Amino acid sequence: MDSILVVNYSYTGVSRRAAQLLASHQGWPLGIVEDIHPRAGTRGYLRCMLDSLLGRRPRVHYSGPRPEDFRTVVLIAPIWMYRLAGPMRSFLHAHRLRRVAVIVTMGSAGASNAFAEVQHIIGKAPLATLALTAREIQTGSGTARLLAFGDQLRSRRAPTGMSAVTA
Repeated sequence: MDSILVVNYSYTGVSRRAAQLLASHQGWPLGIVEDIHPRAGTRGYLRCMLDSLLGRRPRVHYSGPRPEDFRTVVLIAPIWMYRLAGPMRSFLHAHRLRRVAVIVTMGSAGASNAFAEVQHIIGKAPLATLALTAREIQTGSGTARLLAFGDQLRSRRAPTGMSAVTA
């Protein structure tokens, strides 16, 4: 199948906002990864930190089209403690994906670690990567780069010059 699916995990809503914008702009379907056990308050934040530090794979629920039916899957997830968010790690281990592009949202750093983790899990480098700060998503200043990333994926050219960026 020559199509693209966007799959998102978001704890605070920042990654969700980026995923919804990209998917609606391109007309791509959107899949959602959610925690089986919601993360709320201080305990939820502590779980986020421990999942990252220990490389844990928390139980998740995926709702959306079957990822294996798509040529390319764009993963959009936050960075926790300079690593890929645990629920997205769980999703990657549960699905055999052929072509993956990765967009991470972060406070300020950790994108290269997350990209390397995705590469380790899927056994090859992501097709394309993009790092956006939470501030860029919240203010809209990263919208042009996000949409350009999607345009380049759509045209089947791997986005160039889209690597970790800090504000």
